[in-house]
Amino acid sequence: GPALLFVKTSQGKEEGRRFYACSACRDRKDCNFFQWEDEKVSEARLAAREEYNRSQQPCFTHRQNVDRYKNFVLLPLSKRRFCQECQQLLLPAEWKKHSDHQLLCDITTAQLKNPSQLLYPLENKKTNAQYLFTDRSCQFLLNLLIDLGFRRVLSVGTPRLHEMIQSKASQEKEFNVRGLLLDIDFRYSQFYTEDEFCHYNMFNHHFFGGEAARETCRKFLCEENGERVIMVTDPPFGGLVEALASSFKKLMAMWSETEKEGHDNREMPVFWIFPYFFESRILDFFPSFSMMDYQVDYDRFALYKHGKTGRRQSPVRIFTNLTPSMIVLPEEEGYRFCSVCQRYVSSGNQHCEICNSCTSKDGRRWKHCVLCKKCVKPSWFHCNNCKCCTLQQHSCEKTDSGCFVCGKAGHKRSACPSLSRS
Repeated sequence: GPALLFVKTSQGKEEGRRFYACSACRDRKDCNFFQWEDEKVSEARLAAREEYNRSQQPCFTHRQNVDRYKNFVLLPLSKRRFCQECQQLLLPAEWKKHSDHQLLCDITTAQLKNPSQLLYPLENKKTNAQYLFTDRSCQFLLNLLIDLGFRRVLSVGTPRLHEMIQSKASQEKEFNVRGLLLDIDFRYSQFYTEDEFCHYNMFNHHFFGGEAARETCRKFLCEENGERVIMVTDPPFGGLVEALASSFKKLMAMWSETEKEGHDNREMPVFWIFPYFFESRILDFFPSFSMMDYQVDYDRFALYKHGKTGRRQSPVRIFTNLTPSMIVLPEEEGYRFCSVCQRYVSSGNQHCEICNSCTSKDGRRWKHCVLCKKCVKPSWFHCNNCKCCTLQQHSCEKTDSGCFVCGKAGHKRSACPSLSRS
């Protein structure tokens, strides 16, 4: 889809040279697209670029994949095969072409209902970072959404939550939640229809299926018969918050356009799942959001595992524009309700009478620093030279250059007033 516009800055210079680069891949090895904003591109180069783009397209369209799936499920178990190298469901006529590949045989209906466990996770941190929710987190999220009264879930980059919704809907007659998955991983088109999955880039709000896919999303967001909609998104943690916020605001605007009279300028309900240390960046773009203490954990990722004590805990949290008191967290997992803050917090997150808030971000009990006038991590100490709390073992040396962009002191590059927020 469309590239993003970046700026290459130099130390102490306010002006930088602007360039276009891939919105999804932040490693030139994955996508080498680069173009200066003021660069004139020759016809030959444009033609070569178009040819390269065509060569990178999937073997089958979404419609063809849907038809192939219908034929695949009609096959007896002994003839259901999946190519692990090509990450593709195979029909008998295609076996010969994949004869020297690693194949999975006897693909069951249960495996087809849980494609995230059949497909290899795309784990390139700079491109996909496809880490998937554990069953614990997934089940908690779904139960919470149901308890809050939501009957439609727009899953943006949360394939495991979507498949749990789809699986329950096909097995339980009384289950009345519907889902739509927006994801950049086109492999899911093998398992879901056009009404269940849209190939989507959350960094530039691009629907690869064009206007038809955009209309599918718009129709899904229409709240009919009291079926409330919520967006649940789990972006790659290395992604630009600015780009993500821009796309999410466009999805929220799409929801607003579908709303009938009387919505009182409400925002579309959102669960943005992201590490707690991005809190200030998220709140810059969504002041109505607040961070919940619930630890979201992931399969096959030791750093993102749930833990009740110590530092080895998942740093991933839920940011939402829903009223915090509505988000009930499980007491058996170590959460309690703070009557002053009117929200559920981690058991180690003690209320600070001076800050008048439960201030911990990482699950440990934080301590109040009178000089900093705020609570800080328990391992931090106040440094009179730095005039702030920091780790005991640190360097007090400060560079005179200040901000990397403008050279002035008092702020970092990300907060430099010289940079355009557009």
